[in-house]
Parts: sequence; C-alpha cells; structure tokens
Amino acid sequence: MPRSITIGKNLITDSASAYVIAEIGHNHGGDVEKAAELIRMAAESGAHAAKLQKRDNKALFTKAMYNEPYTGRNSFGPTYGAHREAVEFGADEYRQLAKLSAELGIDFFSTAFDLPSVDFLAELGVPAIKIASGDLTNTPLLAHAAKTGIPLIVSTGGADMEEVRRAVETIAPLNDQLALLQCTAAYPATPDVLNLSVINTYREAFPDVVVGLSGHDIETESSVIAYTLGARVIEKHVTLDRTLPGSDHHFSLEASHLRELVDSLERTRRSLGSPEKRQLPVEAPALRKMAKKLVAARDLNPGHVLTVEDIAIKSPGDGLRPYLIDEVLGRPLVAGLSEDDAIQFDDLG
Repeated sequence: MPRSITIGKNLITDSASAYVIAEIGHNHGGDVEKAAELIRMAAESGAHAAKLQKRDNKALFTKAMYNEPYTGRNSFGPTYGAHREAVEFGADEYRQLAKLSAELGIDFFSTAFDLPSVDFLAELGVPAIKIASGDLTNTPLLAHAAKTGIPLIVSTGGADMEEVRRAVETIAPLNDQLALLQCTAAYPATPDVLNLSVINTYREAFPDVVVGLSGHDIETESSVIAYTLGARVIEKHVTLDRTLPGSDHHFSLEASHLRELVDSLERTRRSLGSPEKRQLPVEAPALRKMAKKLVAARDLNPGHVLTVEDIAIKSPGDGLRPYLIDEVLGRPLVAGLSEDDAIQFDDLG
C-alpha cells in the first residue's frame, strides 16, 4: 500500500501537494487575539494547518527548573515557570482558535509535550498531534499519543537512526497514521546542517511512512528541495514580525515568505510532473519547426531506386524522421518526387 496519512480532509501521499504547517508555537506571546491573527495569516497565505504548542507546565518541569530565574528580552515572566504559564493557552482559548480555524478552512492542532497535553488535545478533537524532537526518545509519550488513534507528526532533530527506528517501532504497531520529519534542532539552522538527504534515508528505511521536513532555517529554498526529495509535510515557524521579542521570531516566516513558500511548493509539484518520458502536445509546434524529415534531394522520376544521394534531411519535421532512412533506401518510387517533397512510405514500392 502506498505511504499515506490523512489529516482533516487532506490525504497526503507521494503524488500529493505538500501539506504546509504554519508553526505558531508561542509567537502569539500569550495573546489569543494575536494567535487568531496568525491563524488568519496562515490561512490567507495558503497553509494547510496552523499549530500551537501545549504543555502542562507544572507536570512537565522539575520544581527547580520551573522556579529558576528567567529574565531578558524574550521573557514573559521572572521565572521560567512564570514565563511558560504566561504564553500557555487553556481550553477556552483552544476552543476559540479551533472554531476560527474551522471557519477559515485550515486545520488546527498542537504539539503535545506531556501525557496530560495529549489527553487535552484528544478531548479537543484535533486532526493531528505533533511530537517535538525532544520527545523522540520519550517512548511512553509516543505510545500514549499513538493509542489515541489520532495521526501523529514526529520531528527527529537531535537524533541518530537507532533512536528514530525505536520511535517508529513504538508508534507503528499502535497507529499507522504517521509522518516522520527530518529536523535539525538548531534555531536557526544553517544550510550546512540541514542534511536534507536524510529524507531519502527515511523513505528507504520506512516505506509505509510519510516523510517531511521541519525547517528552522530562515529561507524557503530548503523546503522546495525537500519536496523534490520526497518530503510531503513541510513545517515552518511563522510570525507577524521577525523583530518581536521571543526566541522563535527571528527565524520565522512572515506572511509574504509563507505565501511564497506555499506557491513555490505547488510550482515544484507541477514541475516534477510525471516520471514517464514522452512527447507532450505542448511540444508539437517547436518540434515541427526544429525537427527534421526525409525529403527528395532533387527531382526524381517514378521507378527510381532511392540512394543516399537522393535523400536530404530538412525541416519542418512533419514527415518521416531521419532514423527511418534505412527503411527507404533501396526502394523504388511509385510516383515521381520534386526537390524537397517529403518522402512517404506510400510513395515507395
């Protein structure tokens, strides 16, 4: 069976367009109206999904990490826990944003960083759950998410192949709706560390799994290259303004970048076309002008037996192709030909 995953109304296969996820993360800064604006921007730019991040902060972090000082330009609170709570949405905000997304015709889901967050998203009825790179080795979380039956999208930054295999082997027996994303856990990631060739490695190692790219680079070219290599899920961070405070804004795509990404991916799909090499109807005018045919090199009488000296190769290419010359040599003419007349099989005895 061909690899596939269905997210919402989108069937993602090797022959499909790229499924583009606009990763909002916490670039909303805890402001639900700003999150709504980002979802609108994602929908208007042609993205297929908008995504947040969901954490149960007190369950997720140790007390020491939760209470450690966290100050600076990117902080929304005096401690790391306070910062995380300030940018965390609850059920009311999620329902509001899910409703807006449905009205805009864009999928809405989130990354789950812990078991309670998986349950939260499952109860919300999201069409997919994302698992971040940091949880690739968190097999209890992977299994718990897989058991929901909700399609999973799993990033693989910071991992080696053994860890990737372990994650797939944890999920696959429980849930066959899986997309595996090549990812480099650097923010931003420069071209020399993207390792897009891993996409081929994943496609060969996991023939039943949809493969994609979670790109933390600031450009869009890598996503286009990834599509040509077989990536069918493309995730990119988005922002309203790259200059805003926050750890993710500086490498995120603004509206114009996201629109260009979506358009470029669709142009790439069309450009790749069919693997079958054949003559296309659109090529006919050019071929007639540039290709060659077999014609009489001079006036020839009926009954004349054709020799190499009797045949010229000239344009337009609307007759017998030159590779057929051996099939006409040595054959007599049924009717006479004038110079430049096309040689046809009907003219030969």
